[in-house]
Amino acid sequence: MQLSVDPAAATPPYEQIREQIAEQARTGGLPTGLRLPTVRALAEQLGLAAGTVARAYRELEADGVVETHGRRGTLIAATGDTAHRLAAAAATEYAERARRLGVSPADARAAVETALRLAYQEAGEEA
Repeated sequence: MQLSVDPAAATPPYEQIREQIAEQARTGGLPTGLRLPTVRALAEQLGLAAGTVARAYRELEADGVVETHGRRGTLIAATGDTAHRLAAAAATEYAERARRLGVSPADARAAVETALRLAYQEAGEEA
Protein backbone atom coordinates (compact mmCIF):
# COMPACT_ATOMS: atom_id res chain seq x y z
CA MET A 1 0.00 0.00 0.00
CA GLN A 2 1.49 3.29 -1.10
CA LEU A 3 0.40 6.40 0.80
CA SER A 4 1.89 9.84 1.05
CA VAL A 5 0.93 12.90 3.04
CA ASP A 6 1.75 16.45 2.02
CA PRO A 7 1.98 18.52 5.22
CA ALA A 8 1.80 21.74 3.16
CA ALA A 9 -1.49 20.78 1.48
CA ALA A 10 -4.73 22.51 2.40
CA THR A 11 -6.34 19.09 2.91
CA PRO A 12 -5.78 17.76 6.45
CA PRO A 13 -3.51 14.70 6.74
CA TYR A 14 -6.29 12.37 7.96
CA GLU A 15 -8.35 13.30 4.88
CA GLN A 16 -5.39 12.69 2.57
CA ILE A 17 -5.03 9.21 4.06
CA ARG A 18 -8.79 8.55 3.84
CA GLU A 19 -8.95 9.69 0.20
CA GLN A 20 -5.98 7.57 -0.88
CA ILE A 21 -7.17 4.38 0.83
CA ALA A 22 -10.74 4.85 -0.44
CA GLU A 23 -9.52 5.42 -4.00
CA GLN A 24 -7.18 2.42 -3.93
CA ALA A 25 -9.97 0.23 -2.53
CA ARG A 26 -12.43 1.50 -5.17
CA THR A 27 -10.04 0.84 -8.06
CA GLY A 28 -8.92 -2.57 -6.80
CA GLY A 29 -5.43 -1.47 -5.80
CA LEU A 30 -6.31 -2.65 -2.30
CA PRO A 31 -8.26 -5.90 -2.66
CA THR A 32 -11.19 -6.88 -0.47
CA GLY A 33 -9.98 -8.56 2.71
CA LEU A 34 -6.53 -6.95 2.68
CA ARG A 35 -5.36 -6.21 6.20
CA LEU A 36 -4.25 -2.59 6.66
CA PRO A 37 -1.30 -1.69 8.87
CA THR A 38 -2.08 -0.98 12.50
CA VAL A 39 -2.78 2.63 13.39
CA ARG A 40 0.59 2.91 15.14
CA ALA A 41 2.52 1.27 12.31
CA LEU A 42 1.01 3.52 9.64
CA ALA A 43 1.45 6.61 11.82
CA GLU A 44 5.14 5.78 12.25
CA GLN A 45 5.56 5.08 8.54
CA LEU A 46 4.00 8.43 7.59
CA GLY A 47 5.51 10.43 10.46
CA LEU A 48 2.09 11.35 11.87
CA ALA A 49 0.35 11.15 15.22
CA ALA A 50 -1.57 7.92 15.83
CA GLY A 51 -4.75 9.95 16.36
CA THR A 52 -4.52 11.27 12.79
CA VAL A 53 -4.41 7.76 11.33
CA ALA A 54 -7.10 6.57 13.76
CA ARG A 55 -9.43 9.34 12.53
CA ALA A 56 -8.84 8.32 8.90
CA TYR A 57 -9.61 4.68 9.77
CA ARG A 58 -12.79 5.70 11.68
CA GLU A 59 -14.03 7.71 8.70
CA LEU A 60 -13.21 4.89 6.30
CA GLU A 61 -15.16 2.51 8.52
CA ALA A 62 -18.12 4.91 8.67
CA ASP A 63 -18.04 5.05 4.85
CA GLY A 64 -18.00 1.25 4.60
CA VAL A 65 -14.56 1.15 2.97
CA VAL A 66 -12.95 -0.82 5.81
CA GLU A 67 -14.15 -3.13 8.55
CA THR A 68 -12.48 -3.45 11.95
CA HIS A 69 -12.31 -6.95 13.40
CA GLY A 70 -10.59 -6.63 16.77
CA ARG A 71 -7.44 -8.76 16.80
CA ARG A 72 -7.77 -9.52 13.09
CA GLY A 73 -7.26 -5.81 12.42
CA THR A 74 -8.71 -3.42 9.89
CA LEU A 75 -9.60 -4.99 6.55
CA ILE A 76 -10.69 -3.60 3.20
CA ALA A 77 -14.45 -4.21 2.90
CA ALA A 78 -16.39 -5.19 -0.19
CA THR A 79 -17.14 -1.54 -0.96
CA GLY A 80 -19.51 -1.80 -3.90
CA ASP A 81 -22.55 -3.07 -2.04
CA THR A 82 -21.73 -1.19 1.16
CA ALA A 83 -21.20 2.14 -0.58
CA HIS A 84 -24.47 1.86 -2.49
CA ARG A 85 -26.36 0.74 0.61
CA LEU A 86 -25.01 3.66 2.66
CA ALA A 87 -25.74 6.15 -0.13
CA ALA A 88 -29.32 4.84 -0.42
CA ALA A 89 -29.80 5.12 3.34
CA ALA A 90 -28.51 8.71 3.32
CA ALA A 91 -30.80 9.57 0.40
CA THR A 92 -33.80 8.07 2.20
CA GLU A 93 -32.98 10.00 5.37
CA TYR A 94 -32.66 13.23 3.36
CA ALA A 95 -35.94 12.68 1.52
CA GLU A 96 -37.82 12.00 4.74
CA ARG A 97 -36.35 15.07 6.42
CA ALA A 98 -37.08 17.33 3.44
CA ARG A 99 -40.72 16.11 3.44
CA ARG A 100 -41.05 16.75 7.20
CA LEU A 101 -39.65 20.26 6.68
CA GLY A 102 -42.28 20.94 4.03
CA VAL A 103 -39.81 21.27 1.15
CA SER A 104 -41.35 20.50 -2.23
CA PRO A 105 -39.96 17.54 -4.20
CA ALA A 106 -38.63 19.94 -6.87
CA ASP A 107 -36.81 22.07 -4.28
CA ALA A 108 -35.43 18.96 -2.56
CA ARG A 109 -34.07 17.67 -5.90
CA ALA A 110 -32.53 21.08 -6.65
CA ALA A 111 -30.81 21.09 -3.25
CA VAL A 112 -29.38 17.63 -3.93
CA GLU A 113 -28.16 18.63 -7.39
CA THR A 114 -26.42 21.69 -5.97
CA ALA A 115 -24.85 19.70 -3.13
CA LEU A 116 -23.61 17.00 -5.53
CA ARG A 117 -22.18 19.54 -7.95
CA LEU A 118 -20.29 21.30 -5.15
CA ALA A 119 -19.05 18.09 -3.51
CA TYR A 120 -17.74 16.63 -6.75
CA GLN A 121 -16.22 19.96 -7.84
CA GLU A 122 -14.28 20.15 -4.58
CA ALA A 123 -13.03 16.62 -5.19
CA GLY A 124 -12.02 17.53 -8.75
CA GLU A 125 -14.58 15.16 -10.29
CA GLU A 126 -17.60 15.66 -12.50
CA ALA A 127 -21.04 15.21 -10.94
